[in-house]
Amino acid sequence: MAKAPVLTPRADDFPRWYQDLITKAELADNGPVRGTMVIRPYGYGLWERMQAEMDARIKETGTQNAYFPLLIPQSYFAREADHVEGFAPELAVVTHGGGKELEEPAVVRPTSEMIINDYFSKWVQSYRDLPLLINQWANVVRWELRPRLFLRTTEFLWQEGHTAHATYEEARDFAAHIQQHVYGDFLTNVLAMDFVSGRKTVKERFAGAVNTLTLESMMGDGKALQMVTSHELGQNFAKAFNTRYLSREGKQELVWQTSWGSTTRMIGALVMTHGDDNGLRVPPRLAQIQVVVLAIKGDEAVLAKVREIGDRLKAAGLRVHVDDRTDTPFGRRAVDWELKGVPVRIEVGPRDLENGTAMLARRIPGGKEPMPLDSLARLLPAILEEDQALLLAQSRERRESRTSDVSTIDKAVEAAGAGGWARIPWADLGEEGEARLAEHAVTVRCLVAADGSVPDADDAPGNVAVVARAY
Repeated sequence: MAKAPVLTPRADDFPRWYQDLITKAELADNGPVRGTMVIRPYGYGLWERMQAEMDARIKETGTQNAYFPLLIPQSYFAREADHVEGFAPELAVVTHGGGKELEEPAVVRPTSEMIINDYFSKWVQSYRDLPLLINQWANVVRWELRPRLFLRTTEFLWQEGHTAHATYEEARDFAAHIQQHVYGDFLTNVLAMDFVSGRKTVKERFAGAVNTLTLESMMGDGKALQMVTSHELGQNFAKAFNTRYLSREGKQELVWQTSWGSTTRMIGALVMTHGDDNGLRVPPRLAQIQVVVLAIKGDEAVLAKVREIGDRLKAAGLRVHVDDRTDTPFGRRAVDWELKGVPVRIEVGPRDLENGTAMLARRIPGGKEPMPLDSLARLLPAILEEDQALLLAQSRERRESRTSDVSTIDKAVEAAGAGGWARIPWADLGEEGEARLAEHAVTVRCLVAADGSVPDADDAPGNVAVVARAY
C-alpha cells in the first residue's frame, strides 16, 4: 500500500499544499481573531533574516529607523481625501479605552503616512532639514475579508519608509532607487526570486500617490504576487499637512515625498516560489540554518563527531544546527528538515565514521552523495552559492516560459486562466480593457516599457501591460 504524501501535491490542490506546508514546516498558525496569525519561531527566523538584509540596504541610502504610535487620531484621515477613501473599508477603529468612550476615536495603524506627515511638518523648517529619510519596522492592521496566512492577514509585520525632499526630481529618483537597489537587489540576491519591475496603473496605484512602482513575481501556480511597492506621493500629503521648508532663495516651498514598504507577505512568496512537493526550499543566503548536521544513531563516537563537524562549519562562517536528538527516529527528523527547506543536511552514522565520510543531502537540486569529512568546510560554501543561483534560475525560467505576448483581451484572459502571464500593448488595452479584464479576475500587474524598463509615464509610447491573476 502506497504511503500517503506528507503534503498535498501541488498539482492536485495548490492552496491546500500551501496551507499544509505552512503548518507542517511550523511557520505559522491562525490567531484567535479571524485574519490574525501567530508566527512560529522557524517562520519568525526567516523574517528576522529578511529584516536584517533589508535593514542594511535601507540604511545604506542614509535612511534612519524611528517608531511612531500604533493609534492614530481618526481626524488625521480626513486630511487627504484619496488616502482616506482608499483605506476606509480596511480600518479598525478604537472607540473605548479605560472603560470610557474616547473623545475622539483612534484608528489602529493601517499605514503611517498620516501620523508621520504630522511630525514631518514640525521637523522640516528649512532646506537644511532635507532630505528627511525615515523608516520604521512595525505592525499594521487592515481588516481582511479573505485571510490567508502571510499573504493576506488582518495584522501583519512590515517596514515602511517615508521621505521628504526639496524637489520632485529628487523624490522621484529616491523612490526608483528604493525599488531597484533596495528591494530589487534583496529579491534577486537574497530571496533568489525573479520579478518584473514596472509602474502601477491609475486604478492600482496607492491611495494618495501620484505614481506607484512595483516588483511583481510569479508564484509556482503561475499567479502573480505584488512583492513590494515604492510610491511617489508628490505634494499631496505636504499640502494636507502644510509641510513646507524655507528654500535657499528664502521662499516657503512644499516638500516632495515618497513612501515604500515590504511585508511578511514575502514569507508566503518564498513558500509559493521555491516550495515543492517535499516542502520549503530556503535560499542559502536567507536561511537561518544553512546546514544541519544529523546524528543517525546515538553512538557516542557519532555524537562527538557531529558536534565537532558543527563547530568546524560554524568556524568557517556557516549558519549551522547540530541535530543530535537520537531519541527521535532519524527518518522523521530528516523529513522535518526537508519540510523546513534547510539547504544542506550532513548525515553521520557509525559506517560513515569508519569510511571518513558523511552523507551530503542537498535540498534544492535534490540528491545525496558521500563526501570526505575533511572536505566539508572547504566545499560547502561553493555548494550553497551554486544552489542559490539555481533557485533564481528556476524562478526566472518559470516566468519567462509562462509569459506570452498577446494582442487581444480574450487572449490575455485565456493566458491568465491557463496559469500564466500575458503581455499586451497598453494602447490596445487601456482603462476600458483593464475593466474588462477585472470581470474575469485578471488584473494589470504593472506597465513596462517596450524594452522591459520602467516607463516614465502611464501613457508613454510603447508601454506594455503585464496582466495576470494574482494573490
